[in-house]
Parts: sequence; structure tokens; C-alpha cells
Amino acid sequence: MSVDSPETTEDIVIKISNVWKVFGTKAIEAMRAVQEEGLTKAETLAKYNAVVGVADVSLSVNRGEIFCVMGLSGSGKSTLVRHFNRLLEPTAGKIEIDGTDVLALKPAELQQFRNRRIGMVFQNFALLPHRSVLDNVAMPLEIRQMSKNDRMRHAAAILDIVELGAWGSKFAHELSGGMQQRVGLARALAANPDVLLMDEPFSALDPLIRRQLQDEFLRLSKIMKKTTVFITHDLDEAVRIGNRIAIMHDGRVVQIGTAEDIVMNPADDYVADFVAGISRLKIVRAHVVMQPLDQYLANNAPLPVDMQRVSEDEMLSKLIKMAINSDSAILVQSGNTDVGVITRKDILRTVIEGADVS
Repeated sequence: MSVDSPETTEDIVIKISNVWKVFGTKAIEAMRAVQEEGLTKAETLAKYNAVVGVADVSLSVNRGEIFCVMGLSGSGKSTLVRHFNRLLEPTAGKIEIDGTDVLALKPAELQQFRNRRIGMVFQNFALLPHRSVLDNVAMPLEIRQMSKNDRMRHAAAILDIVELGAWGSKFAHELSGGMQQRVGLARALAANPDVLLMDEPFSALDPLIRRQLQDEFLRLSKIMKKTTVFITHDLDEAVRIGNRIAIMHDGRVVQIGTAEDIVMNPADDYVADFVAGISRLKIVRAHVVMQPLDQYLANNAPLPVDMQRVSEDEMLSKLIKMAINSDSAILVQSGNTDVGVITRKDILRTVIEGADVS
């Protein structure tokens, strides 16, 4: 069972418990063997001709959170997200979205649940070529049997939000890849869902367009405040947009936390290797680098009056610049309270990963 980070006081919108997905005719038998005998993914395939897609995953997503699920190809991240709206049926486990037991829904209820509560954006844009951009965006509302005037008015408003208002009469082939993906996002938002599921939505795009769409998505997230599960294989992308990140390996969630948690305290060697190449400069904050104030004072003279001061949330990149410009230690504050001190040695220890500077 994967270990989630402690629950916050925020409302939990998505809660999945002990979810398994094993593909094959002997799925139940294979799952039990994994549980009882500790078989690896390769051993399960060899013995039962069964593939473990998701293995005993438990996690929760808070209201308004962007929760990134990441891992290498075959890690189970896309398989996992397809359980949230039952595009895949789990072999075992429980899935709740905003209090609804998703696995208990009957076919008609599930169809309505998907149409009204869940929006999904895929890597391929899946736009209908014979429909205009406006018609594509309005399609979920058409399924909901909203009147044509109302759905077109609503779709036009959503297109304005994604800054494509002038393109409503165009067809998909007349738009660039980045614009098509924004139409896909607009279509998902048009139904005003509680939850957005985004499965590597930007990975097929050029790096510059991809970054622009990340910026656009972050802008929209501040406006729409949708609870989002965002699948990606790109750690830089996850770090940039995610409030929290879950890292998957062989169908299991091996660590959940903020980017700062994961980079500074990897759960195992796999995670450590995974994050080894990521820059800490815009991830790590002062509260991680500092020595607690009482610890510093126990070993040093009283604090100078003219010390530089920073918030506990100040980024490492800013701390480095401050250390270059001044020899003095840096006082860290939480609100108006002094909580810690950062020296040049503390900064170097953080920057030089694994270095012995003692």
C-alpha cells in the first residue's frame, strides 16, 4: 500500500484506496500471488501471463489541487488515471470522488457522472474534424441536451477564457497543435466539471509551445480552481505545475509529496535517481536550508542587528544571490517571528548534492 502525505484541512475530492489493476485471465489469482508471495511484475507475467498495471495504490487529492502523477513509460500512471472515471475497471479497491462511490454507479449513472463531474484531456487532441472549434467545445453541452443558443453562448465564453475567441468558426486542421490542445482543454472545461483528468496533454508539443501551454494552464487554474490530476513523464513539468507529485514505479506509488519534499528527501534509490538531474534553485525554500534559531544560537554569538532577512518561503536561487553579495548569515522569518539562520555553508550543502562539507 502506498503511503500518502498527511491529509490537510482542505476538502478531499478524490480518494482511492488499495486499487489494483491486473490484466489477464488469471487477474485475481495473480493479484493474490503478488500480495502473498511478493512476486515482481516480471515474475507475475512469467507465472500467470498477467500484467500488473496498478498495485495497491492509495492516495487523496484535495479540492483545487493540481496533483501530478509521474513516472517512466510503463510505470502505471495512465492506467491509474483511467480508473477515476472507470474507463478501466479495477481488479480490486475503492474509488470515491466528492463522496460518490464511483464503482457503485450503474451504466446510466456512470455516463451522467462522466458528462457532468469529470473532464478529461488526452495527449491526442481528439477534435472532430467535421465540426468547427465552437462546435467541438460545445459538444459536452450538446450531449447534456442544452439548447443550441445556450451551449454556443457558453462555449464562446470558454473560448474567450482560453484566448481563442476569434477562432470559433475555424476547423481543427486550421489551428496549430498548441491551439488544438487549448480547444481540447476548453471542451473539458465547458461542462464545468468538478475534476479535470489530464493525461500527458502537452507531451506531443514542441518545447516552447509546451511551456506556453503550461503557463496558460496555470493561469486558467487560478481562475477556474478545478481539482486536477495531471499525468506526465516529465519531472520538470510536474515540478512547475504540481502542488504535489506522486511518483510511480512498476504500478506502485513510491512517494507522494511536494517537489521540495521529493527532491530533498527521496524515499528510495529509484526516486533519488529520478530527481538527480532536477535543479534545486527554484524548488528548495529557505525553511529547508536553515538551521533552527535555537540550534544556531547555541553554537554561535548573538545575532547581529543588521542581518539580511528573508521569508521562510524564499527560494534557494535568491539565497545564493544574497550570499554572494554579503558575508553575513541570513535570518529566516515566519511572519514576524525569527525561526532560523542560513549560512554560506548551509547553502553550499544544499546546492552540492551529496557533498561532504563538514
